[in-house]
Amino acid sequence: MKSYIKKYAKYVDYPLFFTYLALTIFGLIMIYSSSMAWSVNYYNSEPDRFYIQQLLNLAIAFPVFALASVFPYKHFKKRWMMILILFVVFTGLIAVHFIGFAAGGAQSWISIGFGNIQPSEVAKVGIIFYLSGVFANKYQNGMINKLNESIFPPVIILTLVLFSIFLEPDLGSMLIIAAVGLCVMSVSGVRLKPFIRLATVFIAAASVIIVPFMIFAGDSIFTEKRLGRLDAFFNPFSDELGFGFQIVNGYLAIGSGGLSGLGLGQSIQKLGYLPEPHTDFIMSVIAEELGVLGVVFVLGGLGFIVLRGLWIAMTTYDPLARMLAAGVASMIGIQSFVNLGGLTGIIPLTGVTLPFISYGGTSVILLSLAMGVLMNVSMFNKYEKTKK
Repeated sequence: MKSYIKKYAKYVDYPLFFTYLALTIFGLIMIYSSSMAWSVNYYNSEPDRFYIQQLLNLAIAFPVFALASVFPYKHFKKRWMMILILFVVFTGLIAVHFIGFAAGGAQSWISIGFGNIQPSEVAKVGIIFYLSGVFANKYQNGMINKLNESIFPPVIILTLVLFSIFLEPDLGSMLIIAAVGLCVMSVSGVRLKPFIRLATVFIAAASVIIVPFMIFAGDSIFTEKRLGRLDAFFNPFSDELGFGFQIVNGYLAIGSGGLSGLGLGQSIQKLGYLPEPHTDFIMSVIAEELGVLGVVFVLGGLGFIVLRGLWIAMTTYDPLARMLAAGVASMIGIQSFVNLGGLTGIIPLTGVTLPFISYGGTSVILLSLAMGVLMNVSMFNKYEKTKK
């Protein structure tokens, strides 16, 4: 292991590393700023409650990132690794329906004594690793374009993951995982015609499982809260004190910031007008306190990571590396779009957090794991280019 680390250490992707580090530290600062009043007024706790908790989360996330950076990514196509990934993913997704508790309208959390874990976040990263490993092996064996041998099994696995998350119901995470799964498949080496068949099979399988359930158990999925969010998407000002409350106050926060903002810690909307301002609406607080400059910093950092990941995917010669890099980049990009699209009114609110910035232990730890894998792929890619 020492020789392996020494061999690849000089190929560390410093721009990627420092961007990841800057976003997580910036997120920690903004969590402290945005959550102080909320912690005191609604949790009757110390103002630094969420800041301290996120600091502990990062104390786990940083070592996870470091370990993933030196863990050879080629292990992800080994059979034992894929079985382990599926075991962890499905154990969490099944357990959450029996011992999980609800937060934000979905039974998507499991208490593990010293903290909480969200299995759908594990599934986001796990499905990238699993699909990349499966399709890399199929590509290596020359079976990537065979429908029955290569396409049906992983599509069934992906559909079962989506169905389990749909039952929580966590529609935001379900849509993100579905989109990320298609992104990984699109760069797997499947030719266009088989890929169209692949997408068709995937959509058909998901429809066969999910649509009948929606028909017979629609009341448990389309609750009053979710329908209210949909109405607020079309016209949030029609119910400013109800379902449109969060969106309208998010607009006020964004509009109040201007170019340079009101100043760090000076947000008004976080004082009770934005529910849980340190989670999915943290960008509104950033816009209010730090203005356009703060927003550009966050978007620039996220955009750089996504583009860097896609560039690594396009320039590597290894199919497994290509799928891992594209999967991690697409996950961060899609989740960022879903979060920012919800608070700006482009798409309905889903409760999805902003990567690296929003409060959340499971999220930042799993994102750090994904970033570590991306770093490992980048280092190997640089080594291969130098070697050639």
